[in-house]
Amino acid sequence: MTEMEQINREKVWGLSFLISVCIGLIWAGIALFQWMQDEQQVPISHIEISGQYRYINENDISLLINMGVEGSFFSADINEIHSAVIKHPWVHQASVRKKWPNTIQVYLVEQKPVARWNDDLLLNSEGVPFAGDIKNDKLPTLFGPNGAEKTALSGYKAMQMILSTGALSVDNLVLSERFAWQVQLNNGIKLNLGRQEFINRLQRFINLYPLLQQDTRDINYVDLRYDTGAAVGWKA
Repeated sequence: MTEMEQINREKVWGLSFLISVCIGLIWAGIALFQWMQDEQQVPISHIEISGQYRYINENDISLLINMGVEGSFFSADINEIHSAVIKHPWVHQASVRKKWPNTIQVYLVEQKPVARWNDDLLLNSEGVPFAGDIKNDKLPTLFGPNGAEKTALSGYKAMQMILSTGALSVDNLVLSERFAWQVQLNNGIKLNLGRQEFINRLQRFINLYPLLQQDTRDINYVDLRYDTGAAVGWKA
């Protein structure tokens, strides 16, 4: 065998060895990938939930994750887990991350209800409605057309700021389709404030209220839809 033939033979063996190594690495990579995807091999066995919450049940969150996410610890999509978690009506915000070797960590920010909306929903502090359920919590009730949640809440907050100087507060508020305001105070008095300058009209009621209290009759309603003064309805 000549020297050239020996060199060529070594090159062939070297190339064959390199190809074999590459094939082996590819096969090992495929096998590792399949193993990582197999939830039986690397299951999600722990879900850690943290945060400050009152109305959220941790079992409900775990169930949402288990129902909405498939695959192993490695293949589980953080975005899918996040989407599953925020389906819970009481979850306002959530952050999700993986913790080696088999744990999903979830941090929750709970909705903060500030009012009832149309008797079937709640409003958070941003005026966003959500389907929550509260018992034995004294919240004001706001009524209005769909899409007017933020307007109604903003009006309620403005009224509360004016009423906070005394012992009065808003128990319920109605914003009509024509955006006229009606409120019932915590003492049962109903106020008709109309569409325009409702804050000024509420202030007019506060100025008139000490005079109205001098009457021995109980007030039913006060209609303030006038440039000056008000119309008072008395209880029978």
